[in-house]
Amino acid sequence: MKINTKCIQSGYSPKNGESRQLPIYQSTTYKYDSSEELAQLFDLSKPGHMYTRISNPTVEAVEAKIADLEGGIGAMCTSSGQAASLISVLNIAEAGDNIISLATIYGGTTNLFSVTLKKMGIETRYVTLDMSDDEIDSLIDDKTKLFFAETIANPALYVLDIERYATVAHKNNIPLIVDNTFATPILCRPFEFGADIVIHSTTKYMDGHATVVGGVIVDSGKFDWTVDNKFPQLTTPDESYHGVIYTENFKEAAYIVKARTQLMRDLGSTPQPMTAFLLNLGLETLPLRIERHSQNALAVARFLQDNDLIEYVNYPGLENDDSYERAQKYLYKGYSSGVVSFGIKGGRKKAQEFMDNLKLAKIVVHVADARTCVLHPASTTHRQLTDTQLENCGIKANFIRLSVGIEDIDDIIEDIEQALKKVN
Repeated sequence: MKINTKCIQSGYSPKNGESRQLPIYQSTTYKYDSSEELAQLFDLSKPGHMYTRISNPTVEAVEAKIADLEGGIGAMCTSSGQAASLISVLNIAEAGDNIISLATIYGGTTNLFSVTLKKMGIETRYVTLDMSDDEIDSLIDDKTKLFFAETIANPALYVLDIERYATVAHKNNIPLIVDNTFATPILCRPFEFGADIVIHSTTKYMDGHATVVGGVIVDSGKFDWTVDNKFPQLTTPDESYHGVIYTENFKEAAYIVKARTQLMRDLGSTPQPMTAFLLNLGLETLPLRIERHSQNALAVARFLQDNDLIEYVNYPGLENDDSYERAQKYLYKGYSSGVVSFGIKGGRKKAQEFMDNLKLAKIVVHVADARTCVLHPASTTHRQLTDTQLENCGIKANFIRLSVGIEDIDDIIEDIEQALKKVN
């Protein structure tokens, strides 16, 4: 099936006489006919659902759909995108280890890596866009466990050169983990370009209606975790499961199985069945929405580019954008999602004045919604970052992140135009 069809048909296939719509299994627990059968589940020797903290039939169907969309061998939904980011790292890194990350990542992830992971004894070494491969190599040692980046950086909108960073990572025998939230598998499937693990904040375009918070981790099944004995978490016995060795027992699915059976079990970052049901509804219309978001955003970016009050516009779909060529290579039809970032002449005061005068677009702490919304990252989502970190993320004082919705484009542009006139 083509990906547009998979968004509707994949993950759940009803049998004769069963519900056509994905059922909501609103249950914490599951009944078995014998104690031995349940014991086999806890030994990881038999598939099945033990407890909803670990897995659930409704959630499982959505996980299967997302894995299919990304081209992975398995997926695990989480309670939020931040939980997906955290578990993707903790699954293979521990105290004394370090990770490499592009500095352009989302501010919330920067805080997670720089503050919380640091408290856990995991160091994050940041890579800037101007660094050469040799400079990146110099940051990697035998304790480096992964390279982390975003397909389309939030909010700088830098499009990742996936093949380049996959090559750097694999040369050093570490996996490339890519946050594919803004692109979604409709615009980019990072596994096709060498990425090993993909994560999403499903709260964004996958849900698409600001309805439920969630995240997901998808495993490509392609990375060799046994090389150089670099990942003992996967290649040595897990005493909490009677000595199970994930790479031996689960082969290419070692990473995603461990994430579920060990970390989801212990951390409890559990998605709820109703959340998965609502996420599935969003996924069914994802291709239609992403195309409309991208078309509207490109029109807005071109309008802003021609306005004398605008200092700069970032949008990968613009021919003069620094990421344009990479967008043409990595993103479907060069579509670049619905997010546009720009700066208004006059600094922070003028930026906030513009936002306050918008009528259709609402000021909210959100992005990638069917409704147009706007945010000033430097004073909100990225407020905890230092000036240097803000600069590395591409965020200036007058920087505005506009999440263009799927409303009529004439109405969106009219709203922007009237707000700009009031600033002038």
